[in-house]
Amino acid sequence: MPRPDMLAGDIRSLLIRLTIPMMLGIVSLMLFNLADLYFVSRLGTDALAALGFTFPVCFTVISLAIGLGIGTSATLARLLGAGREEEAAALASDNLLAIAVMIVLISILLQFLVDPVFRLLGAAPELMPLIQDYMRYWLVGSVFLVINMVSNSCMRASGDTKTPALLMAGSSLLNLALDPLLIFGYGPVPGLGIKGAAIASIIAWSFTTLVAFYLLFHKKRLLRVQAFVPDRIMGHFSSVMKIGLPAAFSNMMTPVAQAVLTYLVARHGPEAVAAFGVGNRIESLSLLVCLALSMTLPPFISQNFGAGQVARVRAAYRLVVGFSLVWQLLVFGLLMIASEQVAAAFSSTEAVQTLIILWIFILPAGFGFQAVTFLTASSFNALHQPMRAMRISIMRLFVFSLPLALLGSQLAGLQGMFAALVVANLLIAGVAWWLMQRFLAKL
Repeated sequence: MPRPDMLAGDIRSLLIRLTIPMMLGIVSLMLFNLADLYFVSRLGTDALAALGFTFPVCFTVISLAIGLGIGTSATLARLLGAGREEEAAALASDNLLAIAVMIVLISILLQFLVDPVFRLLGAAPELMPLIQDYMRYWLVGSVFLVINMVSNSCMRASGDTKTPALLMAGSSLLNLALDPLLIFGYGPVPGLGIKGAAIASIIAWSFTTLVAFYLLFHKKRLLRVQAFVPDRIMGHFSSVMKIGLPAAFSNMMTPVAQAVLTYLVARHGPEAVAAFGVGNRIESLSLLVCLALSMTLPPFISQNFGAGQVARVRAAYRLVVGFSLVWQLLVFGLLMIASEQVAAAFSSTEAVQTLIILWIFILPAGFGFQAVTFLTASSFNALHQPMRAMRISIMRLFVFSLPLALLGSQLAGLQGMFAALVVANLLIAGVAWWLMQRFLAKL
């Protein structure tokens, strides 16, 4: 818990201590995705394009998990901060059970929607077998992925950011070892192609989920066996969903918009989709420091907001916003310098490399503004204002990003679309900053 007498330097130091483990964990998570991308790219342009098409759907599930984790963490942190450990353990146990059932049902539903969804996204008929091979296995593993992420949120609610980071690192290393074995085969193990990447993910996620359950049960005392009481389970689940549902919906709008952008990119051919898929992974890795901040800032804000320390909330918010703008500018410069090497690492096709370089020289210019937007949204969630956070997400995607991207694509093709997305990020960052300043001024 933050001390009442914390100064600006103390705030900076605490945020750094909390963020570094999460940053390392997110690096591992991003490397997980990049390993899939790297090894699948060795199967050819069609396999890489197929993986690019899967990104919006996969990220929709991941966004749901993030939202559920936000609701879980916020609710548990409040109970633990009040010394209500028994109630916190009961809530965590019921919540994980309810989420597991929900994700199983969603996974089953999505199995029937694979074909129509990806045809709607503009996937060419020759890519559909590859997409089906990957998604049918990935959706099975998504149950372990979501439970793993929510379990990590339970640990972060207790103030432990190191253990979730180690679990993410372990998952990434296991996936890295299994990817080449299952994709290409070795000895008695047959090469499974693109579905080998999905199976590697299932194994990695299921293993770390079991470890997380062990730690929650034996070490954290946040998981326990208790009587099955539907009313109690739904009551706990509802309390989490009051914050988690708007947060999940906000996060899920991003892949929906990403699906529309993928549809626009698909007009320029499979090489463009392959390059855009690579760009999406690069984007996640480029924003990892700010993503880590978006996970460590909310507990700090929630605790200080509850204590009436609005000045510390304002100082922390301004600190991370200023840092994010400067940091992402440095990342943009580094990406431009290494653009050719990055492109060559993910594709041996000259046409795909050219489009990856085009992406690098335009889109990362807006990453700092993008960071301001999601940091503001996560801060509003921490201030128990999930609807304000959701409105920011709606404006970003459906007022700025998609209309401007469509206009840019019509006027100047792929290059115009990329430039329009940078402008959209700039505009919504300004709106988000203004909304937060107005809200804090009223407190």
